[in-house]
Amino acid sequence: MVWFSEARIDQLIAEDVPYLDLTSEVLGVGDQPGEMEYYTREDCVLAGTGVVGRIARHLGCEVVSARDDGERVSAGGSLMTLRGPASALHQVWKVGLNTFDHLSAVATKTRQMVDAAHAVNPCCEILTTRKSMPGAKDLLTLGVRAGGAWPHRLGLSETVLVFDHHIAFLGGFEAFLEQLPAIRSRCVEKKLFVEAGEEHARMLAHAGVDGIQFDKIPVDRLADLVRELRGIDPRLTLIAAGGINPSNVAAYAATGVDGIATTAPFSAKPLDMSARMRML
Repeated sequence: MVWFSEARIDQLIAEDVPYLDLTSEVLGVGDQPGEMEYYTREDCVLAGTGVVGRIARHLGCEVVSARDDGERVSAGGSLMTLRGPASALHQVWKVGLNTFDHLSAVATKTRQMVDAAHAVNPCCEILTTRKSMPGAKDLLTLGVRAGGAWPHRLGLSETVLVFDHHIAFLGGFEAFLEQLPAIRSRCVEKKLFVEAGEEHARMLAHAGVDGIQFDKIPVDRLADLVRELRGIDPRLTLIAAGGINPSNVAAYAATGVDGIATTAPFSAKPLDMSARMRML
């Protein structure tokens, strides 16, 4: 479960409802009791139920029924039913719908990639990168988890992952290798991962890093490299990254890597979902 503060729920509401539902007030229907049902026009993996439920209750609605995040829902299926005054239902309506159709799209695309990877390599996990829309990391992480994947890195404070940019400040790759024992001693409880190409990956495996992230190594060369590195150090964690999407994820998973770092789920097209209301 991804944690959302009350302030974050307020922020999501305020984007669409800065003051009041002016239309319901003008029409004089704001106090009329009603019911609203969210449903999907496309098959999907659902995400966002908890957030939408909190938004609804925050605005004075009752959650009558709701599916769970991670459930597969067929086209035409109901997602959630709410009851409350018309003004509250209309305040929930669009922010809830936007949450459902965007996050469920992420969850659906994520699940597609997870299923494809696990079909050929059950031990290979899908990991989503930091390349997400600023300000939406919590929501996108929720969608990713509903789809069965894991966040690769939630921020710079979380893991030690060395890139070429870091190595440049150490004086180059040879200098990095010389300093590696001291660097490892500072990691203490953290694992040390390095992004590398083929040649440097072999050197790093001999040097004793905890994991290697491959960037854009063609899949037809990766399987042999994985076998070679495992022969050098069987405990190495190996991650494939760079341009991996639903069309090629199975091929990368079949190389024997432990994980696949990808940005692909974040570009999922919002699903076709809607809501219907009725007066009680």
